[in-house]
Amino acid sequence: MNTTKSSATTSRLILSLGTLASIVIIGGVLYKVQQESFMEAEVLTIPEQSLETPTQVIKVPEAMIPENNSLEESKEPKKPKIKQPSLPNLDASDQFIRDRLVLLSEKRDLVVWLTTDDILRRSASYLDGLARGIILSNIFPLSSPEGGFSTHSDEQTIWLNAGNYERYDNTVSVISSLDMDLAAQIFHLTRPLLEGAFSELGYRPRQMDGIILTALDQIMNTPVIFEPIQLSRDSVNFKFFDSKLESLTPLQKQLVRAGPENTRRLQKQAKLLRIALMTPSGRQQ
Repeated sequence: MNTTKSSATTSRLILSLGTLASIVIIGGVLYKVQQESFMEAEVLTIPEQSLETPTQVIKVPEAMIPENNSLEESKEPKKPKIKQPSLPNLDASDQFIRDRLVLLSEKRDLVVWLTTDDILRRSASYLDGLARGIILSNIFPLSSPEGGFSTHSDEQTIWLNAGNYERYDNTVSVISSLDMDLAAQIFHLTRPLLEGAFSELGYRPRQMDGIILTALDQIMNTPVIFEPIQLSRDSVNFKFFDSKLESLTPLQKQLVRAGPENTRRLQKQAKLLRIALMTPSGRQQ
């Protein structure tokens, strides 16, 4: 394989796996947290960060993801090769993508998440935001947490109720159920479409590679907090009392609010995806 052909193939792979990151992880995680009315009682809200689409293109470090040849030269001949169907154009790709993504999990919520339009363009924008530490929940209308957010007070100290973590269990369960091997096949298949979606944002393939790794690192580097979390009150809003937690990106703060066990489950998915990206064979050791 000559250098030009290898570079082109690698570029397409980068783009395809980039969207995989946006839908699987984050798409995942980062589901929409609805604003709740301020109340004098113990049920109160930690405000969400601004979810406006970034208007400036930040400088993203370029990176190189090894080429994945697993679809071209399988070392396991017993497995049938996937027939390569004709791809639609980007504007008419929603049903084509949807029909394949619903196979990633038996969870009904995944089907609901995929009822939106412009799936690939939304995926590109979503991942772009995640790399900046921003949750663009208006891009993907994912499941909202169940029930209301609550705190409790101990004299003058305000604490985050650990019971809040269960509100996120359903969404995290869906994300954790995704078949990553199948996802990789789907995105290899659709990489020309993904290339078009990312190029509309003005990104070159190697820049997209850097965005993918940055987004995954944001998730993997989020602290897992098992201890009770103290809050402070600023007017009608709450903040993390610990300045280190308060200085986290909006994405990382959302993970902390989801609780330690849910954070670890989502980090596991991020790690699995990163390994898949950096392992040429596409197989984890």
